[in-house]
Amino acid sequence: MPPSVLILALVGYEWLIVLGILLVVFLWGPQKLPELAKSIGLAKKEFEKAAKEVSSPSSSTSTSQPATDPLIVAAKNLGLSTEGKTKEEITREIANKTSPK
Repeated sequence: MPPSVLILALVGYEWLIVLGILLVVFLWGPQKLPELAKSIGLAKKEFEKAAKEVSSPSSSTSTSQPATDPLIVAAKNLGLSTEGKTKEEITREIANKTSPK
């Protein structure tokens, strides 16, 4: 096959992709490619996370703490409310409730 037929196999946007990859390799060098790929992956992950939060804000922005936390379980067993409280506040309330008077 003549070389001109092989060159014509890549058209349009395919040349842009090849030139883009070559440009990245020449500008940053092959040792920086893993770092660049990692940062692109992290950016994609963060974007997907933000898009998920926007689509369902009620489930991800809940202020209640998970019930599997031993501190929360102990507070609930003592009949203390944990909604909207920090761990420090919950700890103080547990200490006050369990300390001898």
